Amino acid sequence: MPRSGEEARRRLHRAATELFLEHGFDAVTTAEIAERAGLTERTFFRHFPDKREVLFEGETTLAEAMTAAVAGAPEGEPPLPVLVRACHAAVPIVEQNRPVTEPLARVFATTPALQERQAAKGARLVELLAEALGERGVDRDLALLAAQTAWTTLSQATRHWMADPAGGLAAQVDQAFRQLGALVAELG
Repeated sequence: MPRSGEEARRRLHRAATELFLEHGFDAVTTAEIAERAGLTERTFFRHFPDKREVLFEGETTLAEAMTAAVAGAPEGEPPLPVLVRACHAAVPIVEQNRPVTEPLARVFATTPALQERQAAKGARLVELLAEALGERGVDRDLALLAAQTAWTTLSQATRHWMADPAGGLAAQVDQAFRQLGALVAELG
C-alpha cells in the first residue's frame, strides 16, 4: 500500500487513465480502477467522490495559480491584462498535463458526463477569477465578462497548441489575446 495520499492519488489517476483509454469511460468501474492501482475501492472513495473526479485532479492547482496571478498583478492594472497574466500562470500546469490530456481527448469527446464536468470546471474557474477581480475593485459584471473572455481565450489557445505544440502554449496564449484585441478594435 502507498504510504502517502499523494502516491495513492497518482496511482489511481494513472490506473483510471489507462482503463479509460483501453475500454472507454462508461465501461470502467471504480472497483476496476482501484484494482489496477493495487488499492481498494474504499481507498478510491477516500480520494475521489466518483470516477469523473479522478480526471480533474489538477483543477485546484490551476485555479490557485490563476487567482494568485490576479491577486499579484500590479495595482491599477486593467482587468484584461491582469487575466492575460493569469492565463500565463496556467501555461506550465497545462503543458505538464499534456501527456495525459492529449490521449484522453477522445475519451472526453465521446463522454457526456466528462463534458458536463469539464463545463462545470470552466464555470467554477470563471467565477473564481471574477471574484479575484472583484477583490481588486472591478465591477461584478465587468469581472464576469473579462473572466469568461479570458477562459475562452485560454481554451482556444490550448486547442491550437494541442494541434500544433511547436511554438509552445505561451505563444498560443499571446496570439489568442492579440486576435481578441484585433476583434475588439473592430468595434472601436
